[in-house]
Amino acid sequence: MKTAIISVSVATVWTNPEKPLEKDQAALTNPVDVRGWLDSLSVDEKLGFYDNNAIQTQALYGTRVEIMEEQGEWAHILIPDQQCRKDERGYPGWVPSRQLAAWNDAFDVQDGQQMAQVTASFARLHNAAGQPGIELAFLTRLPILVENDGWVKVATTDGEGFLRREDLAIIQANRPVDIKGNRGEAIVESGKRFLNLHYLWGGMSSYGYDCSGFAYNMHRSVGIQIPRDAVDQAQAGQWVEKSELQPGDLLFFAHEEGKGRVHHVGIYYGNNQMIHSPDSLSSIEIVNLTGYKLEKEHVISRRYW
Repeated sequence: MKTAIISVSVATVWTNPEKPLEKDQAALTNPVDVRGWLDSLSVDEKLGFYDNNAIQTQALYGTRVEIMEEQGEWAHILIPDQQCRKDERGYPGWVPSRQLAAWNDAFDVQDGQQMAQVTASFARLHNAAGQPGIELAFLTRLPILVENDGWVKVATTDGEGFLRREDLAIIQANRPVDIKGNRGEAIVESGKRFLNLHYLWGGMSSYGYDCSGFAYNMHRSVGIQIPRDAVDQAQAGQWVEKSELQPGDLLFFAHEEGKGRVHHVGIYYGNNQMIHSPDSLSSIEIVNLTGYKLEKEHVISRRYW
C-alpha cells in the first residue's frame, strides 16, 4: 500500500466511485466546497446518503491514509485513525485521487511532537505572503514548524502555511490533551458549541456530524480516541449503570426496543438529558431522555474518559 495525505479541508469517503451524483460534484473537487455542497442539498437528497449507502465517513485535511488500489480518478483508501470492524487496519472507502497528496516526511510525527489542533469551528490557512487559503475544520491537526507573533507556521500538504494562534491549541502527538477539570464535562462542553448544526450522514467535521461522528470527535477534542461507528463504540469503553451516568458518557440505542442492532449514540448531558446529532431531518440538540422517542431503545452506556 502507498501512504498519502488528505489535501482538502474535508474529504468525503464514498462507498464506491459510482455513488456520487451530479449534485455532489462540489464535494469531489480540490479545493472542495463543502459548505456550498451541503447548502445546495434538499432534505431528501441528504436522506439519500443513508438510504443509498452512498457515504461511509469523512477525513480532515492532513489525515494520513493508506491507498489500497487506484481506479481511474479514484483511490480506495483506509483511514488508520478511524477504527472499525469493517477493516481492522482502518476505515475503508473511496475518494477522488485529486483530494490526496503524496506523503510528506513533515507529517511523519514522533510521539510528543508539537501539533497545532484547530479549536475554532473553522480556521483559515494562510500562505507566507499572508494571503488566505483553504478553510480548515475543527480538530484538524498539523505539525508545527515555528510559533511566532500570534501566528503558527505549520507543515501543509504542499509545503508550509500559517494559522492564527488564537484559533489553535498546541498539543503533543499521541499524548493526552491537557484538560482543566473533568474530561467528561469537557466532552459535553465541546458538544454544546455545535448545537443546531445540521446532521450529515457520514459526517466527521464541523460542517456536519452524524451521531457517531459527533461522539467520536467530541472525545477526540479532549484527547480520547474511540471507534468510528456506534456499533463498535458500544463494544468498548467501560460499562456504566444507568444510575451511575455522568456527563460525557455514551448512550447507545438499538432497534426492537434494545434487542436488535445498535443504530444510534448520544452523549449524556446530565440531569437525565442527552446531547446528540439525531438524523438527516434534524440538528444537534439537547433532549430529555424521559419520554424521548428512543427511550425504550436505550440498550447500554459506555464511558471512555
